[in-house]
Amino acid sequence: MKLYKVVKKNIPVEAYQTKKPLDIQTLEGVMHANAGDWIITGVEGEQWPVKKEIFEKTYSIISEKR
Repeated sequence: MKLYKVVKKNIPVEAYQTKKPLDIQTLEGVMHANAGDWIITGVEGEQWPVKKEIFEKTYSIISEKR
């Protein structure tokens, strides 16, 4: 087995920070998001929650959608 070091492609996705707890339907089933978590919408419309701390380490805001 060969092991490779890879990097995820830079594909812009949409995200918003939720102000209240909510449940999100993801490809893996329903996931809970707490207030302050980010909800990401992928390129095919799929959604998933990301904890605020993880979002800050792994995502960069490139613009605000109006």
